[in-house]
Amino acid sequence: MSQSFKVNVNSTFDFDITAAESEQLDSVKTASQQSHILKDQKSYSTEILKSNFLKKTYQVKVNNNSYHVAIANDLDQLITAMGFELGSSKVINEIKAPMPGLILDIPIKVGQEVEENDTLLILEAMKMENVLSSPRAGVIKSISVKKGDAVDKNALLLEFE
Repeated sequence: MSQSFKVNVNSTFDFDITAAESEQLDSVKTASQQSHILKDQKSYSTEILKSNFLKKTYQVKVNNNSYHVAIANDLDQLITAMGFELGSSKVINEIKAPMPGLILDIPIKVGQEVEENDTLLILEAMKMENVLSSPRAGVIKSISVKKGDAVDKNALLLEFE
């Protein structure tokens, strides 16, 4: 199976390019960040102005026109399709019950600052104690349950500011 890339230019245009197609370019490196490319008997002078290796984004100048280019390989596309993003920040603002159960303990209070992985509450479900940890650092805005409450799956438990 040939590796393919999704290329987005200026957040407007999307292209699918295979590794074989990229290898067919007649390209000559003229300096560390510059190249000369021949494609379909047309000449292009290119220069990489900025690059972010981790995000796979580039600012590229082609024949004196500047373009923002984002490249995603097969693995990047799969990670995005599954709802995960490498290097993305967590912006979860509410915690819902992952399963029906009974609230055993709430060691936090409204207005309290919490760090990622701090214990938010303990939920008993199927005779097991489940510790629900904070997915991010933040301040507790509201707590919708109290100790001893029975909750249904997806019931709102608490919110972050």
